[in-house]
Amino acid sequence: MIRLIEENLVRQNKAMLLMLLLLEEEFSRLTQLKPQSVSQVELSIQELMRQIVAERSSLRRMVIAVEPSAKRVRDLFPGLDREKGDSLRELLARLDAAEQKCGVQAAKNQQMAMALFDQSKGLLNFMHNQIKPKSTTAYGRSGRFAKGINDARLLSGRL
Repeated sequence: MIRLIEENLVRQNKAMLLMLLLLEEEFSRLTQLKPQSVSQVELSIQELMRQIVAERSSLRRMVIAVEPSAKRVRDLFPGLDREKGDSLRELLARLDAAEQKCGVQAAKNQQMAMALFDQSKGLLNFMHNQIKPKSTTAYGRSGRFAKGINDARLLSGRL
């Protein structure tokens, strides 16, 4: 069972390295301003995340099968021989480092995406303000440009 746990950790490490590559690809496409290709990479990232979650839940079941009171792989270290324990520690350290790199890259991607969103929103607001009529006059019911009275007037009438 320990061998299966080790294999699971190896798969998770490889998945996290792939995740890092996908996140870097997403960042490069964001900088190249290719929104359609960014969404394609994002779908791949989401699918990979789903697979990683499945691996983690499988790992949790295996850890509980080895030691029912254990909640994490680290809880198994006291009952393992030194060689297996060191191997699992190394895999966990690599997995943690890869997760940290992915987190940093994901934060960069999020900042870039928000900056592009703010830029696009500002440009759209500017264009909208440019095409809005500047005065209070607008088109009338007949479809002609109606000149409205803008200044105050006194009304006079008969009673």
